[in-house]
Amino acid sequence: MTETEKLMQGLLDAGCSESAGSAICSLYEAGSYREMIRQMKLQRCELVDQMHESQRKVDRMDYLIHAQEKRTK
Repeated sequence: MTETEKLMQGLLDAGCSESAGSAICSLYEAGSYREMIRQMKLQRCELVDQMHESQRKVDRMDYLIHAQEKRTK
């Protein structure tokens, strides 16, 4: 497995889309390491945003469960 293939697999495992992974790998192959890292950081920010959105949903579900538990006692 080449370094580019390893990078691509890591990006996919981390939740990057195929297109984002390909773009980042292209930057790697071109030697544009600063831009590659910048793009990876942008992907990370998107993942953090998704995590926060998921946490808001979990918090809302916890609230609904708690409210229903109070009603059934």
